[in-house]
Amino acid sequence: MKSIRVQDAAGMVLCHDITEIVPGKFKGPSFRKGHVIQNSDIEKLRDLGKRFIYVFELTKNQIHENEAAKRIAKAATGPGIFLSEPAEGKVTLSAAPEGLLKVDGPALTLINQIEDVMFATLHSNQPVADKQPVGGTRIIPLVTDEARIQRVEAICKDHFPILQVKPFVPHKIGLIVTGSEVFEGRIEDGFGPVVEKKFNDLGSRVVGYEKVSDDIDMTIKAIHGFIRKGVDMIALTGGMSVDPDDQTPASIRAAGGKVVVYGAPVLPGAMFMLAYIQNTPVIGLPGCVMYHQTSIFDLVVPRLLAGESVTRDDIVAMGHGGFCSNCDTCRFPVCPFGK
Repeated sequence: MKSIRVQDAAGMVLCHDITEIVPGKFKGPSFRKGHVIQNSDIEKLRDLGKRFIYVFELTKNQIHENEAAKRIAKAATGPGIFLSEPAEGKVTLSAAPEGLLKVDGPALTLINQIEDVMFATLHSNQPVADKQPVGGTRIIPLVTDEARIQRVEAICKDHFPILQVKPFVPHKIGLIVTGSEVFEGRIEDGFGPVVEKKFNDLGSRVVGYEKVSDDIDMTIKAIHGFIRKGVDMIALTGGMSVDPDDQTPASIRAAGGKVVVYGAPVLPGAMFMLAYIQNTPVIGLPGCVMYHQTSIFDLVVPRLLAGESVTRDDIVAMGHGGFCSNCDTCRFPVCPFGK
């Protein structure tokens, strides 16, 4: 850092804010700390009464904060992310379009272990909206050694992408509502509309809707009917408990389902089932999905709609963070549930 005449400062990095005061109208920074002084700035600085200013003079092996942030963000980001222009040394990363945010947490930790570098993101595996900010990066000082940024770029190359948004693929959903009370018309189905709205909100649509009694043969027939019609996913609602009358898990198995998991360390959602018939995912949704705004549905289904194969290990790992606080106002996914 050194003091230098304004007319000699082009290309150097400003070490402090320079305030402009217009009486009765404005008081604030005209030039901010970290600004790279341009030839076009010289007259303005002189108008502000500056004859000398404090600057950093970049050496051959140093890099300015704006350029550093741009290089880090560009190296780290995969599909579905767009980058802002640097603002006060920071680049913001946002989703484009909506989809499932994926973050390589261990690789992100390697980046943050490098001196002078910071990179923060939202939690992985959560749905994000179009244009929603999902992360930001910068260096801590105004300038840093270029070698540090090269180390970040090497990590990003080895683990690419550190950050991406997988778009939701529209799925055709076959919906099967179980329960003799609904099948016989004794009560109105309240489960189906809730599930259909959840799928609609994620860009998919229910193309077939069947009501069945608590009967294994009837449920198998409905499942096979949707398989023949070529749906992309089958969702069964209700009948998921261990009560003798609840036959949905047995029906999924009897229909040929290869069960990934029956039971999840998630509340609400413990009695959830995920299976596959051929390559078609079949999900058994417990009653809590109807009664709770956020549940196991919101942790697993977005991943399936983004084209991921969810494993038993994935489900087991949901236990840490899988307890919903049942807040008076649900703010999911801006909350700890499923994180």
